[in-house]
Amino acid sequence: MFTNNRGCDLIKKKTGIIKPEGEIVKERLFITPEYTTAKEIKKIRKELHLTQKEFAEFINCSKPTVERWERSEDVIRGPIVPFLKMLQKYPEYEQEVKVPEKVWPLRIWYMYDQDVCTLIDVNERERKVKIKNYTDKIMFRAFGVMEEPDYNQYIEFLESRCFPESRDKMKLILKDLGLPFYDPIMIIEKTEGRMAEDDFWIRIER
Repeated sequence: MFTNNRGCDLIKKKTGIIKPEGEIVKERLFITPEYTTAKEIKKIRKELHLTQKEFAEFINCSKPTVERWERSEDVIRGPIVPFLKMLQKYPEYEQEVKVPEKVWPLRIWYMYDQDVCTLIDVNERERKVKIKNYTDKIMFRAFGVMEEPDYNQYIEFLESRCFPESRDKMKLILKDLGLPFYDPIMIIEKTEGRMAEDDFWIRIER
């Protein structure tokens, strides 16, 4: 059978390839699946030992969305598809970003913009501190390379996110903040530990 080379060239388009039937199929840049299914979503969620509510928070969507996916008889498309594939390959990611159970009264979130850098749990009565880092960047961690800071080092960290106690007109500054005396944790509750020279800040959870 005679084949016209020009005709073969014409069936290729810049946006894709035309099948003999005339259907245009886009040329793919990645092998990411085009869709997933209810069965696959439920399987991965259960492998991670997460409830629908926990899974929804993990992937940053609503619980009704997860419920709808898991009831769906149709294929499911969107960002969830490649994310599920990444979870299959790196299931440890869920544990890396998981927040530990709060067992002490005070929890401090050391943040950079919206990213959590270090989680600090504090037992003030017993002067105990334990931390969990969520970044590999040493300069972004609350205590740098230190993995087990003591209570005094924790106090030093708090003071580093406040104006110094020896600052001029200290009484006027405290009055403006509505504070009776200098206390780092109370100051941070008012200022979020924000400094003019960087984008770090602190959220206090009691």
